Amino acid sequence: MNIQRFTAPTSREALAKARMAFGDGTLILSNRPTENGVEVVATAEDTLATLDLMPSSPIAKAGDITATRSAKPAPQEVATKVEDDAAQLAMSTLSFQDYVRERMLRKRHETGNITSADLPVQAPPQERPRAPTSERLLGKRETAAPKNDAHRKSAALAFQSAAVPQGIVDELHAMKEMMEDRFNTLAWLGQARQNPIQANLMLKLIRSGYSPNLSRTILERMPVEMNPSESIRWVMDVLERNLRTDADGPAVQEEGGVFALIGATGVGKTTTTAKLAGLCARTHGAGSVGLITLDTYRVGAHEQLRAYGKMLGVVAHLAHDRVALQDLLGLLSSKKMVLIDTTGLAPRDPRKHEMLELLDLPNVKRLLVLNSGSHGDTLDEAVAAFKSTGVQQAIFSKTDEAVKLGPAIDAAIRNQLVLRGITTGQRVPEDWEPANAAKLVRQSMRTVGISAYDPKVSDLGFYFGQPSAQSLLKGRMDA
Repeated sequence: MNIQRFTAPTSREALAKARMAFGDGTLILSNRPTENGVEVVATAEDTLATLDLMPSSPIAKAGDITATRSAKPAPQEVATKVEDDAAQLAMSTLSFQDYVRERMLRKRHETGNITSADLPVQAPPQERPRAPTSERLLGKRETAAPKNDAHRKSAALAFQSAAVPQGIVDELHAMKEMMEDRFNTLAWLGQARQNPIQANLMLKLIRSGYSPNLSRTILERMPVEMNPSESIRWVMDVLERNLRTDADGPAVQEEGGVFALIGATGVGKTTTTAKLAGLCARTHGAGSVGLITLDTYRVGAHEQLRAYGKMLGVVAHLAHDRVALQDLLGLLSSKKMVLIDTTGLAPRDPRKHEMLELLDLPNVKRLLVLNSGSHGDTLDEAVAAFKSTGVQQAIFSKTDEAVKLGPAIDAAIRNQLVLRGITTGQRVPEDWEPANAAKLVRQSMRTVGISAYDPKVSDLGFYFGQPSAQSLLKGRMDA
């Protein structure tokens, strides 16, 4: 087998040397960076034909080769030969796709038509060795000869028309998507290394608590001609536009209606309920507010809300079940605002479903209270666990305790939450502020100091070994 190594300062020059040696039928097996540049391992596509002649031992006899050709391969060998060849050659991803199609087509011609009954049950996919390649970055697919394109299209049509089990087809599609994700990541990292402004902004966003997925999605759309000051303003402007608030509508205490405050344990639902009641009482009088608590689990929960209500001149009621809640809502129907303080439950607590069903009543709007100092994964789990139909409204609590506001803003943007306000302390009702996107974004980007969790420039590659950010965000970003 004629396999050669080519070394050059860049991938483009190394691939050019390989093509000069093997022509248009060059097959890139792998490439890797070296101290002198880039090393490419390549061979000719015709060399693959010798794989059919190679027995398990290094030296094969002519009689063994003839017997191998004449003997019909077992179904298991036909199904697994592609995986074995890929493991032995460590092919480049694009070449491996073409090789899979040609290999399956050749096997069909040698062994006859293969039906779904002839093939074994597909085992769970195993990890296959992969080698990086720059073929797609250099545009090899776009510059391939028309003859090769026609051959690949015909092979692909023949492969798709074969009676192949759906499991194999699904695995090949999954493999193709994984390859594209990896190539997109490599292309983005190469662009970031060439653009120090983009790399510095990526580090700043991640150090501020924003997720790599959101950060990459924003920076992929940033115009390249901007200077550092213009680029940071552009990024902050994108974050502000995508953080949805009620700034264009009435404040929650002015809107009125029935609101149920939901969320995990200890996020500050009772205190936030008292603050909203105080704001409404300050504007429309104490008689305009109704207070109901459903918290029968926590010791002293009713007494705490009753103490707040007594301070505001409002009576706090306790509802033990759905019937009692409906009766109280009918009794307080003339109030400007009725606030329901619910039981704090962990997102994975099975009692959560009973509590949400209890609130499934007409005209009851839910306000999800999120602790702005929580970890991003904790916030995402809370949003998913207490998800409601339609537009999901939220309140950021304990912003005065949050070291970084980036995770909370990130979760609100990715989950399309409408922010109705924030709490900044324990005072009732003074420590309440309306949701101001510009102020929150500026505050999140002012993170100072060095943290043990802050990444370094060399860590960027680890952050982007995940699926494409565009596929996760589904194109919902407004750049």
